[in-house]
Amino acid sequence: MFNLFGLGKTRTQFGKWLDQQGITQFDLEQKANLSRRTISRLCNDKTYRPKYSTVSKIRKGLKSLGKEVPNDYFWM
Repeated sequence: MFNLFGLGKTRTQFGKWLDQQGITQFDLEQKANLSRRTISRLCNDKTYRPKYSTVSKIRKGLKSLGKEVPNDYFWM
């Protein structure tokens, strides 16, 4: 079966989690008020470590989508 999420790209733990939750990168981009590039890096670049302010925006965006995760759940 063809996987629409990720389109065969290597995903980060966070990207895989979003896929499992049924949250699109676009939805998170809108709710977190972050750029498409930032969300893409969070989901696909395993070496990317976001700033605290970015993590805070992600958490707020996820909360508005009905999801909550601890600060260090994906990024240590």
